[in-house]
Amino acid sequence: MTIIPAIDIIDGKCVRLTQGDYAQKTIYNENPVEVAKSFEDAGLKRLHLVDLDGAKAGKVTNWKVLENIAAATNLVIDFGGGIKQKEDVELVLNAGARYVTIGSLAVKNEAIFSEWIENYDPERFLLGADVKNEKITVGGWLETTDIDVFAFIKKYTAKGINNIFCTDVSKDGLLQGPSVELYTKIVTQFPAINFIASGGVSSLDDLKALQNVGCSGAIVGKAIYEARISLEELKAF
Repeated sequence: MTIIPAIDIIDGKCVRLTQGDYAQKTIYNENPVEVAKSFEDAGLKRLHLVDLDGAKAGKVTNWKVLENIAAATNLVIDFGGGIKQKEDVELVLNAGARYVTIGSLAVKNEAIFSEWIENYDPERFLLGADVKNEKITVGGWLETTDIDVFAFIKKYTAKGINNIFCTDVSKDGLLQGPSVELYTKIVTQFPAINFIASGGVSSLDDLKALQNVGCSGAIVGKAIYEARISLEELKAF
């Protein structure tokens, strides 16, 4: 299982939100490149980079941060937040991301995302499924749809998407443990996908539980910044 540390960006700074709430923001570091380098120095290979300004504005905003991290490290980066146009996809790929992260767009504009899947290598996309009570949520988690997460995953795997991460929004940023039960169901139903768990990881035991379930990766954010899990422990894991 791959450990994927997360960096969320607002105003070019490394922050974390609690349950996606911009009003509950903590700034952890003024320099995201410094943070990314510390992850690489600890032996981590991946990075989950989220442009929160972009997500709010509906257009990629902090692409320069991506470019700087890609230039300063060899981390394999996925980047999301505000990717609505084909130009955004090009911008993110050209700035150094290996994967373009797509969330709400896949729900609200299936036609555009399906076109991108056809025009690009589907392996270059990381599909985010944010869920609440097994239903897909959109718009910064403020809106819960009636779309079942399993039907959502099935639809896009049929189109060639293989890299998928799932965040249970009721768990995110609370450090109370991940949705192991939900992830077990997903991995059991879709054993062939590259499935990444996200949200709620607070300890090494949580990571071991996700590994035992069969997750391909786990995104870890607040637990690192709040020193619940040290980089040394992640390195050993």
